[in-house]
Amino acid sequence: MTIKVVRGNPTPEELAAALAVVRARAAAASTTPPGAPGPRDSWSDPSRIATRRLPQPGPAAWGRTYWPG
Repeated sequence: MTIKVVRGNPTPEELAAALAVVRARAAAASTTPPGAPGPRDSWSDPSRIATRRLPQPGPAAWGRTYWPG
């Protein structure tokens, strides 16, 4: 992130204070606490592959696991 002063000539203390406020607001707006893992991607969700019932055991059950119907 880049911050550019477009008007005026702030002192280093004023600039540091402004940046502290911006960083505090950004941290407060964050919903995850620092160090916590982010949300999981849906492709890695194990429940995604178990959306329908498994085929009943039998001689052709292996074929029904990949060819629904």
